[in-house]
Amino acid sequence: MTQHQPTSRRSVLGMLGTVPAAMLVASGSAQADTGRIPEDLRPGGAYDRFVAQLAAEDKFSGTVLLSHRGRTVLSKAYGMADKELAIPNQADTIFALASASKPFTALAILQLAQQGKINFYDTLGTHLDGFPAAIADTVTVHHLLTHTSGMGDLLDNQEFLAKAGTWTSADEVMAELVKIIRKDPLEFAPGTGNRYSNNGYDTLGAIVAKVSGQSFYDYVREHVFARAGMTRSDFYTRPQWLTDRRIAHPYTLDSSGRRVDAVRTGQGASRMFIGTGGGNAFSTAPDLVRFALALEGGQLLNPAYTELFMSAKLPQRPRGMADPAIRSFIAYGAPAPIANNHRLFTHGGGAAGESTNWTIYRDLDWCGVILSNYDQVDLAAIIDRERNPIVGLT
Repeated sequence: MTQHQPTSRRSVLGMLGTVPAAMLVASGSAQADTGRIPEDLRPGGAYDRFVAQLAAEDKFSGTVLLSHRGRTVLSKAYGMADKELAIPNQADTIFALASASKPFTALAILQLAQQGKINFYDTLGTHLDGFPAAIADTVTVHHLLTHTSGMGDLLDNQEFLAKAGTWTSADEVMAELVKIIRKDPLEFAPGTGNRYSNNGYDTLGAIVAKVSGQSFYDYVREHVFARAGMTRSDFYTRPQWLTDRRIAHPYTLDSSGRRVDAVRTGQGASRMFIGTGGGNAFSTAPDLVRFALALEGGQLLNPAYTELFMSAKLPQRPRGMADPAIRSFIAYGAPAPIANNHRLFTHGGGAAGESTNWTIYRDLDWCGVILSNYDQVDLAAIIDRERNPIVGLT
């Protein structure tokens, strides 16, 4: 299979953690099993110092959270959620997730499949009308979930870029997205390549709506966020983003090196009225931890479908120099690498003023969350300092 790699930060990074509300403890506390907590991950340890230094250099703004066995090991917030109003980031500040919300879309599909309403071999045309036969009759739900459909990316589509900021309702966003996606030809035959595709996940969002009989947004609110106890998570609209003091504003680095409020100036994903199946739901670090706990605790899928959701489906080529201790795979909705013989389930995202990553360490009872309202953050370096002590690579 040819590996069609994405060409920008939009691709794939990582995912998150595990904590019920009653177990979330004060910022910077270390409440987990002390025999299992590496010194580097404790408050004041190498990870904490590294992120604090980035923040001191104005290279990071946001929050980080590490949890072990459902208890907070480290929780820190840095920088400002809204510089104009002098609102600081806090542990429960709400951040736009960019592509790190794609697993919610995939999970919705898995829930409907568990109910017998969707088959993974169903073609796109089984559920949605209006696509050319070359797409409707060949692209399957499995292809869409694994980025092997051959579909492209709206972020490279000039019609989308010209119109996205003009839509003024959730219904209009979903309807107009599908109209544009229908016109895009496949870049390769379904199943013969692997290219990260926002189009594919926007299409999955439309399938969720058609099959469930609810809007995509209402379905995720009811069957994902509410069931997982994610009380601050939602697909917030652009007007809410502008007025809700709980939501961090995204600050993008312009050509002069100055940080500009992307939502007030209408740049990137913040131009859109609302996010989509492809990304930009909003959440907090504690809510993402609750999601992970609900997922692994069987509250969102039964055990068989939880494993189906999170297990590796196909290998991916590593970017840059290969690390023999890490093998890259993709699951349904998220990367599922094996790191030093441990299974991870992880996703991240990036947009103007957005850098996010969350990881579930499935065999080790750890979770990590990184949410930033800056772009051009060195997420890879932060993730390495989180991951390596957990999986035993340092």
